[in-house]
Amino acid sequence: MRILVVGQGGREHALAWKLRQSPLVRELFCAPGNAGTALEATNVDIAAANIEGLVRFVKDQRIDLTVIGPEAPLVAGLADVLEKEGHKVFGPNRLAAELEGSKVFAKDVMRSAAIPTAESQVFSSAEAAEAYVEGREETRLVVKADGLASGKGVSVCKSRSEALDAVKSIMRGRAFGDAGARVVIEECLDGEEASILALTDGNTIVPLESAQDHKAAFDDDQGPNTGGMGAYSPAPLITGPLMDQIIGQVLVPAVHAMKRRNRPFKGVLYAGLMITHQGPKVLEF
Repeated sequence: MRILVVGQGGREHALAWKLRQSPLVRELFCAPGNAGTALEATNVDIAAANIEGLVRFVKDQRIDLTVIGPEAPLVAGLADVLEKEGHKVFGPNRLAAELEGSKVFAKDVMRSAAIPTAESQVFSSAEAAEAYVEGREETRLVVKADGLASGKGVSVCKSRSEALDAVKSIMRGRAFGDAGARVVIEECLDGEEASILALTDGNTIVPLESAQDHKAAFDDDQGPNTGGMGAYSPAPLITGPLMDQIIGQVLVPAVHAMKRRNRPFKGVLYAGLMITHQGPKVLEF
């Protein structure tokens, strides 16, 4: 097989490393790739956002399978275009990818499927968001840009002033561009975070090992969130019974909810969780 991996992060390096081990893989490409992927594949100078260029490369090189890593090209519809042209793709189409691409949409899915998550409100104007924060008791809040922000669009705020600063930065300062046209403001959950991923064809799921990733830029969970400073797996926090609970209360309902909306999710479904005293609650998909 001739396989193309789309993306340029550590995730794509891991995918390339594992794909290279398969005896079925004859040639492996990565667009645009990085220094790590260059050890396993042939890097191609095509940006992950360049849908036209990627589709042309798949055609010209007769790629048998395209594996799309980042959320942005999925949300932009890369899988849709490739499938329409008759090419095999691993990754959700544009409508399904909205589960990861819009925190507002994800919250709506969770509410409709009774998936446990933090109480939240959605705002499309800075004035309304600021009035909401001002009218609440002094408490910790989480302010989230609706769209994709490279893992940096979430602010965990310890005070009202910090929450107001986050709203100002996202909605008035346009720190994340159109991704911050709407915000989700939610209660700050206490507990320990864990990540659960599962393979799904839109009907059934195959859960993978649990993991914990660390997003804070500095030691001791200090500093702003990043796209990820590292991860390890499995996470000792996720026991067998807890994994069963997560599958039953989060993964299965999410897959079924997307199917009911005629947006079957195919690919790797990611659930970022907070394990609270009340049980697992979803932070994001």
